Amino acid sequence: MTEHIEPKQIETDDLTKVWSVTEFCARHRIDAEEQALLLRLFGPFATACELPHNVRRAPRFR
Repeated sequence: MTEHIEPKQIETDDLTKVWSVTEFCARHRIDAEEQALLLRLFGPFATACELPHNVRRAPRFR
């Protein structure tokens, strides 16, 4: 089943929110090396969509 959605109904505010890279790293427990990489890549600020897609996190095994 498909449904037609008007472009005006779609909210893109969550994707375009701007985060501080250092605040994002602190909230998501990202190490200093990865934070430095993100700061070089984006500078001090990036959108909420860009940050999670560019973080390499080590897997947490038991």
